[in-house]
Amino acid sequence: MKLSRRSILLGAGSLPFAVASLRTGALAQTAPATQNAEVPPILFVHGNGDYDALWMTTLWRMASNGVARDRMAAINFTDPNARSDDKVEQANRSSTEDQRRELAAAIADLKRRTGAPRVALVGSSRGGYAIRNVIRNGGTGDVSHAVLCGTPNHGVFATDDQPNNEFNGRGTFLRGLNEGESEVTPGTAFLTLRSDGMDKYAQADGRFIGKPGTPTGVTVEGPELKGATNLVLGALDHREVAFHPRAFREIYKFIAGREPARIAIVPEQSVRLSGLVTGTPGGVSTNRPVAGATVDVFRVDPDTGERRGGAVHSAKTGADGRWGPAQVEPSWFLEFVLTSPDAPTTHIYRSPFARSSDVVHLRAARPLGPADKDAGAVVIMSRPRGYFGLPRDVVLLDGKEPADVKPGVPTDSAATLRLPAAEAGRNIVAQFGEERIVARAWPASENRIAIAELTY
Repeated sequence: MKLSRRSILLGAGSLPFAVASLRTGALAQTAPATQNAEVPPILFVHGNGDYDALWMTTLWRMASNGVARDRMAAINFTDPNARSDDKVEQANRSSTEDQRRELAAAIADLKRRTGAPRVALVGSSRGGYAIRNVIRNGGTGDVSHAVLCGTPNHGVFATDDQPNNEFNGRGTFLRGLNEGESEVTPGTAFLTLRSDGMDKYAQADGRFIGKPGTPTGVTVEGPELKGATNLVLGALDHREVAFHPRAFREIYKFIAGREPARIAIVPEQSVRLSGLVTGTPGGVSTNRPVAGATVDVFRVDPDTGERRGGAVHSAKTGADGRWGPAQVEPSWFLEFVLTSPDAPTTHIYRSPFARSSDVVHLRAARPLGPADKDAGAVVIMSRPRGYFGLPRDVVLLDGKEPADVKPGVPTDSAATLRLPAAEAGRNIVAQFGEERIVARAWPASENRIAIAELTY
């Protein structure tokens, strides 16, 4: 039975509680009711080119609803970027089999640590491929729930060329996952979350993948699966359907079998932060640790970005690339200064951390390029858990909408401001919705770059 479909258009900065659009396949499964049972351990799986740090706010929301931190995990794939051809080895990139193997090991580890017979998996984008691959190839007995957020289950494109590209809906990999009357594996409850037209990887026109005017062969319904519960979350973008508070509500409800007690994050009185320093060998983002990097953490003034005293924490990474823990207060705005081998000194400004986290990962900015040659200072506004949507969102960098953020379907997660040398040293305000970060513009002549990194 197929229920009628309604779209709810919602802004990324709001927290609506209206019922989402619902589409169910003919063989739709519902999550087992666990109203009076313990929530199963949950393993979060990031997407292409990403890392486990993106799940930080989701982990906080889960913990704020009583899910113990030691019953949650987030995988950090060694090489998170996909190969151009899944069958051909490519430096610092992973195959679908690489990801399946790493995820299977992470599932086994979480089961061992918790003693649970099965775990729930939540994946963003490409992470959903690894989840489906594990379950389809003998893993359904280990997985009670699978939540796929913005996963391009029928491809980013569907053409007869590039048969070994894992994002090709007509390619070998996705045809193998999607064959049969039902596209899900019996025994595991499946939920898909998708956007109502704002996902750049679920578009009929190829302009979002560099081929304007060329049909992709996919539609906005591409993330849905026959046999799954399929929800439409309104005008959220490709990343927000995993990391937005609206997505959290559906993820929790599906796995726990009940509404979350709260959506807001409950702050802790004292906060400990730590994480991993990673790099971009050969220009490719990886999650491989960087040794010999220094991390200095400063408390800064929320209105000026100026440091309030000396470093509250200083560390140098060893072979494991880990830094921390740093003890901070949940009201502090922070500056992380990362000095990493063969990379610009990177000043990362963050709004207050409401809770402790061991996934505050740091990656140096890419070297200054040709576009920066005449700049006296470079400031980047970054939103890792979503894209900037104009006119959907309030997006302001130094008091103006960034010129390099395209309107319409959200496609940009970073905006860059280049200043003349005379303006190096002044403060720059980065504003997204209600989140406001003040950064300092550091001299590019000293090989320094500032990043205002948004948490929400």
